[in-house]
Amino acid sequence: MTEQRRLTKQTTAKYYIKKHLSDWFIKTSLTAILAAITTIGFGQVTLPKVFSDHMVLQRNTDIPVWGNAAPKTEISIQFAERRTSTITDAEGKWMVKLPRMQAGGPYKLEVFEGKKPFPVVQFEDILIGDVWVASGQSNMEWQVQQAMNAETEIKNAHFPSIRLFNVAHDKQLTPQEDIAGGTWAVCDTSSVKEASAVAYFFARQLNTEMNVPIGILQSTWGGTPVEAWTSREMSLSSPITREHILMNDSLTTDHFVKDSLDLIRFWDIVYNPKNKTDKTIPKKNLDDSDWDELNMPSTFKDWNIPPYEGMVWFRKTVALPDNMRGKELTINLGHPEMNYSLYFNGTEICKTVWNANKTHHYSLPAKLTKSGKCVIAVRMAVLWGGGGFNPPAENMYITDGENKISLTGAWKYKKDLEPTIPKIYNYHQYPNVLYNGMINPIIPYGIKGFIWYQGENNAEAGYDYRTLFPMMINDWRVRWQQGYLPFLYVQLANYMKTSPEPSESDWAALREAQTMTLTQPNTGMACIIDLGEADNIHPTNKQEVGRRLALLAEKLVYNKNVQASGPLYKGYTVEGNQIRVHFTETGSGLSTRDGLPLKGFAIAGSDHKFYWANAVIDGNDVVVSTDKVTNPVAVRYAWADNPECNLINQEGLPAIPFRSDSNRKDKEQ
Repeated sequence: MTEQRRLTKQTTAKYYIKKHLSDWFIKTSLTAILAAITTIGFGQVTLPKVFSDHMVLQRNTDIPVWGNAAPKTEISIQFAERRTSTITDAEGKWMVKLPRMQAGGPYKLEVFEGKKPFPVVQFEDILIGDVWVASGQSNMEWQVQQAMNAETEIKNAHFPSIRLFNVAHDKQLTPQEDIAGGTWAVCDTSSVKEASAVAYFFARQLNTEMNVPIGILQSTWGGTPVEAWTSREMSLSSPITREHILMNDSLTTDHFVKDSLDLIRFWDIVYNPKNKTDKTIPKKNLDDSDWDELNMPSTFKDWNIPPYEGMVWFRKTVALPDNMRGKELTINLGHPEMNYSLYFNGTEICKTVWNANKTHHYSLPAKLTKSGKCVIAVRMAVLWGGGGFNPPAENMYITDGENKISLTGAWKYKKDLEPTIPKIYNYHQYPNVLYNGMINPIIPYGIKGFIWYQGENNAEAGYDYRTLFPMMINDWRVRWQQGYLPFLYVQLANYMKTSPEPSESDWAALREAQTMTLTQPNTGMACIIDLGEADNIHPTNKQEVGRRLALLAEKLVYNKNVQASGPLYKGYTVEGNQIRVHFTETGSGLSTRDGLPLKGFAIAGSDHKFYWANAVIDGNDVVVSTDKVTNPVAVRYAWADNPECNLINQEGLPAIPFRSDSNRKDKEQ
């Protein structure tokens, strides 16, 4: 048990003395008392780590509290002047359900064992309110300190009735009874930094609007598919996952341990140059005549280079003209992939982590630019199919503010100058393992509902997601045994390059699967097709994501009269050479985000070739047409990885992407 949820022997002694042994204390030394108490068997009663000081317990429902002790032991819980008791079973397990309460606090919870007059476990500063489980992959895990306006948000994070709990990462082969770690914290400028930004902004709005304590029980892990969060039993029920589950039965914890150790070595190589390459490779006089060449900007994918993972060194020699020598210059690398370090004439200029920089330009000190011949060296981690410098070419140059030297063209590169990076199996992505370690142990903690942001790791299998996502939702609801708990989730944002012509899109298909999940009872979806960033899979405006989730909660859960969704496709009718698209969730009326004509609509005839179309708002409908299609049969909106689209309702919420031809037999099915 953690220090925050267990009374130490000394603390217990102090409590015992104060309430029961005052007369004895007069006659006996404290040392003698402590010596006597050490012979008493403390610590047998345990509760899962999800219980701690500062927790929020769910209001207006019976409150489950559970744990372990010696078999056939009486356990009593004292909470808010009420006492509830039970007897542990033959395995020492116990559970009580505290009577339902209204929002309020703070309270103290005390756990008593048998006839002992003092508590063996005690928690303080407990609030009664609404608890939301926040789960998913990296966009839910993305921290407040990584979000837009982070410094201001952290400075203003004084919300004592918001409590935050972050379940420690843990992958397990079988369902666990307890999580690996975590503790409740009061939301302040310290605790909020590493909290989920989406969940925090969601909690902040609900706490402000509903005036009720909010607990965020965060269980997230970046880069994970929905299968990892689903139980084995539920996964075996689907042919999509059944075979994979059975294949993984040969896994042991030794596989996990080895992978974790390899992962440490993996990142050690990425972040720390080996074989003294950082001392030798960037030097101006290095002979790189036998190195291979690539024209930049481009990536390994562009040149069909065989798959490779590891450290790659790039070099380019440039000649500075006389009017730029001896000046402080600026170098811009455009958009290098992954983690990299930049060297200029043998001196390290920068070292990035996860391409955290939005721009990749750096100052070159005047002392390094005195000679005409200069050597640029870049040490780059080539991982997961990446490698190289992304276009456009105009973003690669050296300048003094007036003159500019292009860095495009031939670059030398060489692989295998450093140790081989270990192969990582990423077992945290395997089916069931996160459910086992990070969801099962917090069941049946009393909660109000779920918020979820995930899907990027399933984007290549959108049709499967139609089954897998609702399956996980149902799995969690059944196991929590609190009925159709509200399940609110975020649809994937716009991301990657904008396509000049209508085309197919894996991300659009995944968004479609997410929209289809709205047929499940008591679900809500926050569309953020306007909040993404082309070159950033983790868009930083988490404030608006949290707000839109909170709007859904206000409407679906707290019964407030608010517009919580953007326009939702209802159907269409063909009117000659036009298609009239019908919407629900139009709010106060349809509009465009930027006041410009509608963008993002495409229609097709019987040949199923789509063309961009003109679109105009007509009441709660949109009328779509193009001279290129005389007999339209299908219409699409925002059907792309990163669509240009601007339809909203008057409340400012974006229309949800759709296609009318979603039920046709696609090649992918």
